[in-house]
Amino acid sequence: MKSAPAPVLQKNQFASDNYSGICPQAWQAMAQANQGTAAAYGNDPWTARACDLLRDFFETDCQVFFVFNGTAGNSLALAALCHSYHSVICHESSHVETDECGAAEFFSNGTKILLVPGEHGKVDLDAVAHTVARRSDIHYPKPKVLSITQATELGTVYCLQELQAVGAQARHLNLHLHMDGARFANALASLAASPADISWRAGVDVLTLGGTKNGMAVGEAVIFFNRGLAEEFDYRCKQAGQLASKMRFLAAPWIGLLESGAYLRNAAHANRCAALLESELRKIKGVTLTHPRQANAVFVSMPPSLIESLRTRGWHFYTFIGSGHARFMCSWNTLEADIAALVADMRELAARLPDQAPPE
Repeated sequence: MKSAPAPVLQKNQFASDNYSGICPQAWQAMAQANQGTAAAYGNDPWTARACDLLRDFFETDCQVFFVFNGTAGNSLALAALCHSYHSVICHESSHVETDECGAAEFFSNGTKILLVPGEHGKVDLDAVAHTVARRSDIHYPKPKVLSITQATELGTVYCLQELQAVGAQARHLNLHLHMDGARFANALASLAASPADISWRAGVDVLTLGGTKNGMAVGEAVIFFNRGLAEEFDYRCKQAGQLASKMRFLAAPWIGLLESGAYLRNAAHANRCAALLESELRKIKGVTLTHPRQANAVFVSMPPSLIESLRTRGWHFYTFIGSGHARFMCSWNTLEADIAALVADMRELAARLPDQAPPE
């Protein structure tokens, strides 16, 4: 019998923190959970322990549910906050709007997504107020939820004061506040605040907490700080195919990362790597930073020819935000050597470019 082919070793990439593997603490926790048998569907000690650790992490008695991915977490959470005739207000670049294939509308049976602008991925609170106030008749989908992303899709972070302002505005407008926290750990690592301070104490009702982008194999947590909003959420998860039979393997990695402290260390490492990459890219001809680097993503503008040349050299990164714009994402396993290799290629290729301004 032939053995499986050896994996092809490739250099680390900067397209997404989803490219990274499983961190040792998550891997070990899954291995420890893989001993003997255990009750199914979350009735196991690992799931109970993970829920308790998250309650300790956030310093409150929250309701915790585990799902397979962020799309499920966001869309099911929003569905729990709305009726089909309601609407959700979010930033025009948010993942809920641009990258979830209409899942929020689907699982909420037709809830309308209303978009607002805002600098560097953060919602403009005046625009939120205008969206709520501009219509109040029965023909308009009644605004019910404000959804924000932390860290944002453009790599920025809401500071504590900004979050408090968002929470106050949501309460004033009688909106539930949902937070897409796919990179909540990266935001937390960049702020001098506690998890509680930048979530429920700031007014967040429901948080979709990311694990996959921070060293786990699979799985996010949906955390209801407002426990009343979680009524029958377990049924939503089951109906949507998000109730894992072997739930302990979704829950155990949270134990490994939270008990060891790796959850924040991983994020802090990714942020530091992004800061180093930002510093180096500022020195390269034709490359311009387009958004403040506040977490683990670096957004730049550069000539399309440089983009294509980098890809020819085997580098993977996203250019979904517009022609001549690129995102470089660092993760828990990014190395300084990876950054040095990327920067060396970029510097060499940029030096060959004719003198020209980068695209607007």
